[in-house]
Amino acid sequence: MDKVLAAIRKYPFVVATLAVAAVAGLLLTSSWSALSTWLLGGFALLMAGRSAVTMVRELRQGTFGVDILAVTAIVSAVLVGEYWAALVIVLMLTGGEALEEYAANRAKRDLTALLSRAPQSGHRVLPDGSTEEVPIEAVAPGDTVLVRAHEVVPVDGVLLTGFGVFDESSLTGESLPVERSAGEEVLSGGVNGSVAVTLEVTRAAKDSQYQQIVDLVEAAAASTSPMVRLADRIALPFTAVALLIAGVAWFISGDPVRFAEVLVVATPCPLIIAAPVAFMAGMSRSAREGAIVKSSATLEKLYRARSFAFDKTGTLTRGEPSLVGVRAVGSVDADEVLRLAASAEQSSSHVLAGAVITAATGRGLSLSGSTEAEESTANGVTARIDGRTVLVGKRSFISGAVGTQVDRPALEAGELGVHVAVDSAYAGMLVFRDEVRKNARATVDDLRAQGIGKIVMLTGDDQVTAEHVAASLGIDDVRANCLPVDKVHAVSALSERPVVMVGDGVNDAPVLAAADVGIAMGARGSTAASESADVVILQDDISRVAKALAVGRETVTVALQSIWVGIGLSTALMLVAAFGLLPAIAGAWMQEAVDVVAILWALRAATGRKDTTSAAIQRANAPQASAIAA
Repeated sequence: MDKVLAAIRKYPFVVATLAVAAVAGLLLTSSWSALSTWLLGGFALLMAGRSAVTMVRELRQGTFGVDILAVTAIVSAVLVGEYWAALVIVLMLTGGEALEEYAANRAKRDLTALLSRAPQSGHRVLPDGSTEEVPIEAVAPGDTVLVRAHEVVPVDGVLLTGFGVFDESSLTGESLPVERSAGEEVLSGGVNGSVAVTLEVTRAAKDSQYQQIVDLVEAAAASTSPMVRLADRIALPFTAVALLIAGVAWFISGDPVRFAEVLVVATPCPLIIAAPVAFMAGMSRSAREGAIVKSSATLEKLYRARSFAFDKTGTLTRGEPSLVGVRAVGSVDADEVLRLAASAEQSSSHVLAGAVITAATGRGLSLSGSTEAEESTANGVTARIDGRTVLVGKRSFISGAVGTQVDRPALEAGELGVHVAVDSAYAGMLVFRDEVRKNARATVDDLRAQGIGKIVMLTGDDQVTAEHVAASLGIDDVRANCLPVDKVHAVSALSERPVVMVGDGVNDAPVLAAADVGIAMGARGSTAASESADVVILQDDISRVAKALAVGRETVTVALQSIWVGIGLSTALMLVAAFGLLPAIAGAWMQEAVDVVAILWALRAATGRKDTTSAAIQRANAPQASAIAA
C-alpha cells in the first residue's frame, strides 16, 4: 500500500490518466456510456491546457518548445471524435515525463554514488582516550579521529596506527585495496578495512579530497549543455514539417480525421528527452571509469577537440624523479648541498621538492627548519637555513641571484638539474632523472587514432631534457623553459581548436583554465589544478585521458543518434498516417514505442563500447597489472 501511495505522489498525472481510462472503460459497459466521451474529451482538453501553459511560459523565455504539437494533436483528436487517441497522447506526455525522470536517475546512478556516501560525522579521540561523535564540520586539522572497520574515511589525515588497508575504488577506480603504513597520508572517501585505525587530521572536511570530488560531482549533476538545447533548435522546423504533412493530408483527402492522425504520431517526446538522458549517461560512465566531468558542455567540447597540450613533469612522466648525483662547487661539500637544498624545499609545493627531501632523508641527513621562505612559481625557492640564505631552483633563477651566469651543465638525455646557491654563491647542482610513464606513448598514439592532429608538450624544463622526453613519446612540437604565462600564451595561440590541456601542478592551473578543456591529473595534482580543470582524473593513470576523450565523443554521437532516430521514426509514421494507413489510436501507441526506442538509444551512452582502451594502452598497462596481482 505504501508503494502505491508513493507512486501516486511521485507520478500523479500518470495515475490520473490511467484512472480516467479505467473509469471510461467501465462506463462504456454501462448505461452511462455517453459519459465516457465527455470524461475522455474533458480530461484530454484539461491536460492540453496544462501543456499549453508550459508552452506559453517557454515562449516568453524565448524558447519555441515542441509542446505545441502535442497540444494541437490532442485538440484535433478530440474535435474529430478520437477520444481514446487523445487520451493515449496524454498518457504519452505524462508517461514521458515519468520515464524521463526514471531514465535520468538510472543514468545518474553512478555519478551520484559519491554524494550518497559522503560522511556526515566523525569519531574524534579525546585526550583521555575516549571518543565522541561530532559533525564532520567540527573536525579540525590536528585532531585525532577514529575510523572504525568498514567506515568511510571522513577527512584527509596521516595514519597513526601501524598499518591499514583501504578500498579507494570510489576515488581512483582502482579495484584492489591499498595498504598504508604509519606516517602515510590517507585520503577521505576511501573505505577502511576490517581493523579500526586512527588518523591525525591534516585538512578540514571542506578542504578534503572527498569533499572536492563531491563538489565536482554536484557541479556535474547540475550542469546543462548547449547540446541539450539542440531540441529547441530543431523544434521549429519539425513542427512546421508536421503541420505541413498534416495539412496536405487533410487537403487531399478532404477528411479532417487525417489531420489528427498525422499529428498524433508527430508528438516529439524523443526530441525533448533523448539528449539530456544521453549526456547524463555519459557523465555517469566517465565517473565510473575514474574521471569526473564537471559539465555536460565539456563532453561536447571533447567531441569536437582537435588538439591536445600536455605538461611534462607529473603528467607524461611519473613525477617522481630520483637523485642520481650531487655536483658540489666551492667550499660546501655534496652532502651539505643536498641537506641545505632539502631543508629549503620543505616550504615548496613543486613536484621536485619531495624528491629532494626524499633523497636527503634517504642518505640519513638531518634537515633544518627554514625561515623567511619564499617560493617563486616555476623558478625556485629562497629560504634562511641555519643563518644562511639558500636558493634552490632553475639555472636562470640561480644565475640572477648570484649575479653571474651559471654554465649549462652536461646532462645525459632524460636527466634534469636542480641548482643550489648559498649566501649568493653558486654551490652546485642536484641531478635527477624522471621516468616517462609506461603507457604515455600508447596514450599519445590512441589520441592520434581518435583524430587528434596536433599534440604539444609544454614544460618549464630545459630544451634538451624536454626534447628527449618528447622524442620517446612521438611528440614533435615541444615548448621548453615555459613559465605559467608562457603556457597560457602557447595554448591560446593554437589554431586547431578546441584545445585540451592536461596537467597536474599548481603552475598548470592558469593554463588549464585558459584551455577549451582542462584535464587535471587529480590523483597526484594540486587542489588549484583540480579546481581550474573541466575534467579531473581520479587515478594516477595517463591513459584515462584517452578514455575521457572516447567517452565524450561517443556520448555526443549517441545523443545525436537518439534525436535523429526519434525524428526519423516519427516522420515515417507521419507519412504512413498521411495516406490513411494508420488509425489515430494505433498511431498514438506507435508514438509511445518511438519514445521508448529513443530513450533506450540514449542510455547506450552509459556503456558505450565494451572497451575504449586501445590495444597499445592495454599492452602498456599489462606489466603494471601483473605486478599488482603478484
